[in-house]
Amino acid sequence: MREENCPLCFYLETWFILILEIPQARCNDPCLPGSRKVSTGEIHVCCYRCVICSEGEVSNVIDSDICYKCPDDQWPDERKVKCIPKTYEYLSYDMDIMTQAFYIIVTFCSAVTVFIMTLFIIFRDTPIVKANNQNVSFILLTSILLSFLCVFLFLGRPVDITCMLRQILYGIFFSIAVSSVLAKTITVCIAFKASKPGSVWRKWVGEKISNSVVLITSFVQVLICVIWLSVSPPYQEYDLHFSPGKIVIQCNEGSVIGFYSMLGYMGFLAAVSFVLAFMVRTLPDSFNEAKYITFSMLVFCSVWIAMIPAYLSTRGKYMVAVEIFAILASSAGLLGCIFFPKCYIIIIKPERNTRKFILNKIRL
Repeated sequence: MREENCPLCFYLETWFILILEIPQARCNDPCLPGSRKVSTGEIHVCCYRCVICSEGEVSNVIDSDICYKCPDDQWPDERKVKCIPKTYEYLSYDMDIMTQAFYIIVTFCSAVTVFIMTLFIIFRDTPIVKANNQNVSFILLTSILLSFLCVFLFLGRPVDITCMLRQILYGIFFSIAVSSVLAKTITVCIAFKASKPGSVWRKWVGEKISNSVVLITSFVQVLICVIWLSVSPPYQEYDLHFSPGKIVIQCNEGSVIGFYSMLGYMGFLAAVSFVLAFMVRTLPDSFNEAKYITFSMLVFCSVWIAMIPAYLSTRGKYMVAVEIFAILASSAGLLGCIFFPKCYIIIIKPERNTRKFILNKIRL
């Protein structure tokens, strides 16, 4: 009855059945989004294989012939069907545990430095503080404290002003610190030579020579940094290609010559201080801290020599972390090697911090 009442329906139903029974002209399953078709090289054009889109590419249709590359500031999602914004990478206070660790270490080291400065101010009239020019000791403590604090410029998202300040300031602060160490070493040499009868070195005894050494050697580093800032200062840059799926926000040194001139001059001062302190390390211990200076400069030079290859072999936030570690380790080395022995005498052995004890030791 259906055929008689609706002839057209009969023909349509028959046509659909024939279509469904015809085999599909396909050698494989369709390529899903996130992949593309690649010819197998056979004579049948309907035969192909599916390959996942390459890194940085997406496809969002079935049986896509090509994959599309994402913009530089975007990256494929896990299925490679759409582009999503890249994440920013830097030493973030909120997201990075290294930043929090550095924050705690800097705060602790700064507090210790302030404690030692307070201790030296309270006991400023005692022999252990007066030895080897107490003014230079205070300059050294201040420069070490500022070196610790300048680490905060390396933390957080870098901008142009922090990129300029962090490289310049730690270079200047360390130069002042190493210049102070050099001045203390020169003071040791002059004091020993002037103690001999009829010595011509007696006219050089005093604070004037040590203050001049700190001023002149530090001024040279300031001049290097000013020229560096004038020619090609550091600036913020975005590295879009180093880390997949991330935009690395970092500081470009600007002039590579300026950056390594600053480091080289600092290393030169440290080397001179180390050699000079090593030569006078065997002088009488009553007024000699050269052996502590020798060890502090050995630590300082070792840290920065090891830092350079590590710095050059890393990128992004890990390169910054290497630089921060070098600043903290070298500053702590100066603080510990030079001032901890004196603090030990002031707090634990106060009987050795007297003029009578020192004079008796010299006679012996």
